[in-house]
Amino acid sequence: MTISIQGISVSRGIAIGRVHCIKRDQIDTPEYLIRKTQIDSEILRLDNAITKARKELRAIRDHIPSSTSINISEFINTHLLMLEDNALTEEPKKIIKDRLCNAEWALKLQRDALVNVFDEMADAYLSTRKDDVGHVVNRILRILLKQKPLLDELPDEHLRGKVIAADDLTPADTVLMKHYGIAAFATEFGGSTSHTAILARNLRIPAVVGLHSAKKLIKNDDLVILDGGSGIVLVNPDKTVLSYYIKKQNEVKKYYSSLEKLKDSPARSIDGIPITLMANIELPEDFETVRDIGASGVGLYRTEFLYMNRNNPPDEEEHFQTYIKVIEALRGLPLTIRTVDLGADKEVDGVGRQTSNIRSNPALGLRAVRLCLKEPEFFRPQLRAILRASAHGPIRIMIPMLTNTQEMQQVLFIIDDLKLELKNKLIKFDQEIKVGGMIEVPASAICADIFADKLDFLSIGTNDLIQYTMAIDRINDEVNYLYDPLHPAVLRLIQATIVAGQKANIPISMCGEMAGEKEYTPLLLGLGLREFSMHPATLLEVKEIINKTNINELVELTKKALMVDGNY
Repeated sequence: MTISIQGISVSRGIAIGRVHCIKRDQIDTPEYLIRKTQIDSEILRLDNAITKARKELRAIRDHIPSSTSINISEFINTHLLMLEDNALTEEPKKIIKDRLCNAEWALKLQRDALVNVFDEMADAYLSTRKDDVGHVVNRILRILLKQKPLLDELPDEHLRGKVIAADDLTPADTVLMKHYGIAAFATEFGGSTSHTAILARNLRIPAVVGLHSAKKLIKNDDLVILDGGSGIVLVNPDKTVLSYYIKKQNEVKKYYSSLEKLKDSPARSIDGIPITLMANIELPEDFETVRDIGASGVGLYRTEFLYMNRNNPPDEEEHFQTYIKVIEALRGLPLTIRTVDLGADKEVDGVGRQTSNIRSNPALGLRAVRLCLKEPEFFRPQLRAILRASAHGPIRIMIPMLTNTQEMQQVLFIIDDLKLELKNKLIKFDQEIKVGGMIEVPASAICADIFADKLDFLSIGTNDLIQYTMAIDRINDEVNYLYDPLHPAVLRLIQATIVAGQKANIPISMCGEMAGEKEYTPLLLGLGLREFSMHPATLLEVKEIINKTNINELVELTKKALMVDGNY
């Protein structure tokens, strides 16, 4: 009998193969007291384990083929950087000394403390960085406890063509899977914004996560069909189902092959309406991908990575040098830099210290532009660096989570003040640099006309807009079924923002996940959206839909979509 398990789609594609289960038992971390005379030897044990962990990760990185995009190795480098961070290398030593406890327990205590900080973050992407902390700490713990690596980290041909089933996977595992020819993977846990999920998309490995019953229903050597697009795993399919998916798999392969032909063609509807397709980017190393897929530029550059895995926030010069590298990589394509979107619960020296006590709902707390305005000494260096970088290439500034005009006026005042400061010091910058805001709160969508009168562009952040409109936590498994991009309230807020931009004659883009879902493309075109920004992996799919669409015919259909029906 065919068993169907529903999970979360994180990387499209269809894989058919036998299962290889990776058993990942919980690490039983021992806790015991040591004598003062044992402190040095316990610290040495920890140092040796960290050193070995570095060697293991470097060995994995060295196995990555030279033909692979450089951004793939950056995920391994992220874990290597964490192994240099005092939060993992020095703090556990203090715990060993203060509590006279063993290295394993000190490391576990520090991991739990770090995970608690990430759990309180409102931003889903940042919140899932706790997975990276867990992966790195578990690697050290297994070395301390003399356990075998989680996945055979030497080439192993018997895994070729297999579908991996596991509780969770590290980015290192995911890179190795591509190297070994593994067909796909399915995990009990994980989310769409984890590094493992992002890597799967970049490497084009079909993947489904969040299969909470997988361990009970999927056994070693079971034949499975994994549909990464729909998030379904079929266990032991019958001949009819298998035949259907083999045919579908071949069609999918042909489809993705045909998309490659669209890289150099414009995005233009059948009735001749040009559409701008841009990319969402997180790491500087990702920018080569923007050119490879034929994107018109970067519609969202997240800068939070600059603040991660460190004790002190980046200074102006670090910001500036980072942006210069990005500009050079883009070679003339426009770049939209979103100012840092951190919550007060992300504690780095000098940032949010006074407000870092735990809040019951950090999504509604001091974050993004609110935190930046509360602590301008943290905000100004980034803005000043962006202004300086604007002299070297086309840059726009985008402010996240605006909710009222006072915030907007404060930001514009700071920017004008910095412009004057640079001008007086004869430092070059683009005096006409565009400043825009993200519409990701219902209040700002309803008042989009007011923002549109004062700003140069608006960008709709659907991830948070839907979350706030529906009053649900989108990364909470118990309520995320309510996360509905097609709810009339959501569509009306999107439409109101687009109409406000049209009346003010300013560009309106969408940079949330909804922009990269081809199922929504016709609807968004019918609503009047003409600029999309999305994950690079989905850009060509959206372009194909645009090129086959007559936008003028969508207007009446879109009006119907905005009507409330019996489901609401």
